[in-house]
Amino acid sequence: MSVEMTVERFERHRDLLTGVAYRILGTVADAEDVVQEAWLRWSGVDVGVVEDDRAYLIRVTTRLSIDRLRRIGARRESYAGEWLPEPVATGADVAERVELTTSVELALLVVLETLSPLERAVFVLREAFGLPYAEIGEAIGRTEATARQLSRRARRHVEERRPRFEVDRARRREITERFIGAAVDGDLEGLVSMLAADATLVGDGGGKVRAPLRSIVGADKIARLLVSIASETGARRFLESIGLTEADGITVEFPEINGAPAAVITAGGQVITLLSLVVRDGLIETIYLVVNPDKLSRL
Repeated sequence: MSVEMTVERFERHRDLLTGVAYRILGTVADAEDVVQEAWLRWSGVDVGVVEDDRAYLIRVTTRLSIDRLRRIGARRESYAGEWLPEPVATGADVAERVELTTSVELALLVVLETLSPLERAVFVLREAFGLPYAEIGEAIGRTEATARQLSRRARRHVEERRPRFEVDRARRREITERFIGAAVDGDLEGLVSMLAADATLVGDGGGKVRAPLRSIVGADKIARLLVSIASETGARRFLESIGLTEADGITVEFPEINGAPAAVITAGGQVITLLSLVVRDGLIETIYLVVNPDKLSRL
């Protein structure tokens, strides 16, 4: 078989493979590394005898992702502060497919971090991509019965922990915009009124940018922190800490990130902050604040 045909057959599935790897690993860099390794495996075998390209490549990608997740586990345990998945931009085409949108939500990916590598892989293949258990078993190197058992256990674990959030994206965008506006205006009461009493803010600076090392709980505490950050003094200090100044200018946009509206703050041509909200019954229950530059560079 020609090199061109070998490449073409792989490229047909690249986006799918990247989606599988990202959901299992939680970072684009790791997902891209896994897909590249899957390509090397693919280019080294006689692809002419492969009957089902998609199933074969999913199996290779899944096993590589599980191996990598096991290796990087210790690295995440020693991470400076809270660890959040790397946010990714999702277009309208993804948002229209509910199963793919919900499976890439930051809130869900955070919960998936508490699963074992095998459970996470099974959950992703079943819940996000709808693979049959027999195929999942082959992908993880286990029997179909074991795949079913792992799926039940993972689904039960996720259902117990995943937050219930507003699915109406227009409503979530409107709340996100109002929330950012209140923070910029220093409207403490307005912020508190939008937060659930036991709301939680999780910040990820990765030890490279100043961020809360532990989750902050409570509407009043969160509101005061955000007002301080958004103040003229707070913004100036933050910009200086990353080598920028007010002259670089600050803009806020509200694109689709991980299947939901989010606030993306840019200065000097680079994304410096991402804020994503989990909203339930009109109130904000969780705020994910990503300022680690390594996780924002692709946005």
